[in-house]
Amino acid sequence: MDNKIEDKIEWTLVFVWEFAQRYALTLKQAFNYLRRFDGIGFVDRNYGYVHTQSFASMVDDIAEYCHKNGGALI
Repeated sequence: MDNKIEDKIEWTLVFVWEFAQRYALTLKQAFNYLRRFDGIGFVDRNYGYVHTQSFASMVDDIAEYCHKNGGALI
């Protein structure tokens, strides 16, 4: 597997875990929420930027992004 893909997967998994912790969700609930409201897609499309930011900052920003896409968490 390409190192860049491994890094992207690893960062995304840690991000989902951080998101789950912030909103008291299971990993599955957090992933499903992020997928439903395009948070995972946002990370995928913008990985070059998001992985340079703190997880706390990205949890806040992507939660707001998901909220704008119909999500109820914020």
